[in-house]
Amino acid sequence: MYLKTLHLRQFRNYRECLVDFGAPKTILVGNNAQGKSNLLEAVELLSTLKSHRSGRDRDLVLETAAYGQIRANLERVYGSVELALTLRTQGRRTVALNRESLRRQLDFLGILNAVQFSSLDLELVRGSPERRRSWLDSILIQLEPIYAYILQQYGQVLRQRNALLKKIRSQEAEGKTNQSLSISQIDELGLWDAQLATVGSRVTRRRARMLKRLAPLAQTWHSQISAATEVLHVTYAPNVSIEQDKPEAVQKAFLEKIQQRRIPEQYQGRTLVGPHRDEVEFTINQTPAKSYGSQGQQRTLVLALKLAELKLIEEVVGEPPLLLLDDVLAELDLNRQNQLLEAIQDRFQTLITTTHLGAFDSQWLKSSQILSVQGGQISSF
Repeated sequence: MYLKTLHLRQFRNYRECLVDFGAPKTILVGNNAQGKSNLLEAVELLSTLKSHRSGRDRDLVLETAAYGQIRANLERVYGSVELALTLRTQGRRTVALNRESLRRQLDFLGILNAVQFSSLDLELVRGSPERRRSWLDSILIQLEPIYAYILQQYGQVLRQRNALLKKIRSQEAEGKTNQSLSISQIDELGLWDAQLATVGSRVTRRRARMLKRLAPLAQTWHSQISAATEVLHVTYAPNVSIEQDKPEAVQKAFLEKIQQRRIPEQYQGRTLVGPHRDEVEFTINQTPAKSYGSQGQQRTLVLALKLAELKLIEEVVGEPPLLLLDDVLAELDLNRQNQLLEAIQDRFQTLITTTHLGAFDSQWLKSSQILSVQGGQISSF
């Protein structure tokens, strides 16, 4: 796939900006806080409908404006596609495909595939389990757009079940109920247990299947980057263990664990069972990377994961995704830079932000489109 144009209107610090991408690699150069990352964020939003920098649409709209818009023309193997996302400070966002409004945002996903790599991705290794779960989910949404709906369903069930557990805990604290639940509470909790097991098992099984495919790809890349001196293992550690990839078996395991954790859940007033408590474990030479990996090792690990993402999406989708590199070359030493640049070549359309061009060799500069970004304005360098 190839991103031909990107049109930003009242998005972040861009009042009006149209970018034509005339080369497989585009380098966006400029000082910090000029809008380089904002442009990559716009592409990310078209890909996943999410931003890793903000959870609120009003933060994405130019100050004083009521709405912002991102439009793009994309070339796929099956033809040209036009995407549009309109963000509002008040009210719901809307999406359009080939100038036709879509009722379901789900139908917008999976059209533009992109892998983003920034210095923030080091948190994949040393950050919270939530960061790693979010990483898994963002890949899955691109591979299986229906997963976004499943994840939304799970979030709704989790919130409702937590509200009931919180209510039970509050009543017990006030002495309104005995330690044992009333019949109505048992029935209501049983309904949420069943839904949690059903939807939760869908999340868990998909995460497990995806990571099973991604892990060997990451291991191969890691071995190559480290010159075979280190062995990486990526392991999925679900909150509910999976003995076999069958819906009935996984749902049964969910319900059994819910029964085991019933008293602690009532005591804490929240759900302690389910994929919202999953973990992904990284080990280098059988040593936990989070605790003992050096900064260099952690950077190698994240680079291997990102290259594995590119490969996996290309295998599943049948086309190479876009690669978004947000000021990441400065974080990598020369060996890792060369490994990354060699892996990309002209195979993946790549958008790169940087504060200076010194990190690039002359061949790269000759074959790249170089654009200057200053105060929300883009011009040829």
